[in-house]
Amino acid sequence: MTISDIALRTLFTILGYEVSTLEFIAVVTGFIGVWLGTTGRKITWPWWALSSALYAWLFYEFDLFASAALQFVFIAAALWGWLGWAPTGAQPRTANNKQRFVVLIISIAIWVIVAPALASVGAAATWQDSFGLIFSVLAQILMVKQYTETWFIWLVVNVSYVVLYAAQDLLFTSALYVLFTMVALRGWVKWNQKIRSSAGANPINA
Repeated sequence: MTISDIALRTLFTILGYEVSTLEFIAVVTGFIGVWLGTTGRKITWPWWALSSALYAWLFYEFDLFASAALQFVFIAAALWGWLGWAPTGAQPRTANNKQRFVVLIISIAIWVIVAPALASVGAAATWQDSFGLIFSVLAQILMVKQYTETWFIWLVVNVSYVVLYAAQDLLFTSALYVLFTMVALRGWVKWNQKIRSSAGANPINA
């Protein structure tokens, strides 16, 4: 029996869905990491790295190659965030409309290029998976750079992942992304509150 066989062995069953040990641990560590991110605490980054490593393994087993590759970006971003954030945590800021427009257009263009490339190597759900890949990378970069817009993008990405992972029968992970969607809303509110309290300004809507 291989390590993968052990990790993918059913830990428990919910409403007929078998949750593997690997998926369960990845879900728990992922939720902790994202929740800590909404508070702006620096300790969020080690949890992001651990969860990402576990999910890279899980997604590879399900042929979700873009999602698997994305986890290595998250691990690199976790190191970047750990080194880049102050000891006191994030100091949120907002982008202007021109910055938002340019970043959005570039991200869409990359998405249109990447999706057919994934299809050529036999990846599953290429358009949805590549959308998550490109815009998760964008959201992660914005989080490292401490822009509040990260949470709006995470909101959209998380909704797309709820649908994708449910379609791939990763129901426990899909349920996690429902929680992530709600956490993203919390992050948006909390980071804008930090801006308001530190600068005396009104929250800026995306």
